[in-house]
Amino acid sequence: MYLLFADVVIVVHFLFIVFVVAGGFIVLYHPRLAWAHVPAALWGAAIEFTGWICPLTPLENFLRRLGGETAYGGDFIAHYLIPVIYPPGLTAAVQIVLGALVVAINLVAYALVLLRRRPRKDA
Repeated sequence: MYLLFADVVIVVHFLFIVFVVAGGFIVLYHPRLAWAHVPAALWGAAIEFTGWICPLTPLENFLRRLGGETAYGGDFIAHYLIPVIYPPGLTAAVQIVLGALVVAINLVAYALVLLRRRPRKDA
């Protein structure tokens, strides 16, 4: 059961990363989600810029240890999602680039949100 919970944490972690990166574009169509996306994007960027560890990572590892695993198993979730969340060769420099990409993508998204909300002047 612990391994199932660990897999759920991986899926949630992956979805959170997708939300951090692309959530600004979702806000274009659902502006009220900005209240959730802005803090998530700030957190995601902070994790990358500072090298902190997301709390979901130790939780997942804890659950895997409780389930008797010391390393990731060969199931679908571990095989396909873990390399996306924890890519090989992840260095501090790569994390800074990833953080800058998160910021840049979301600046573009929120610029579009603001342009969309601006009243149009008819010529």
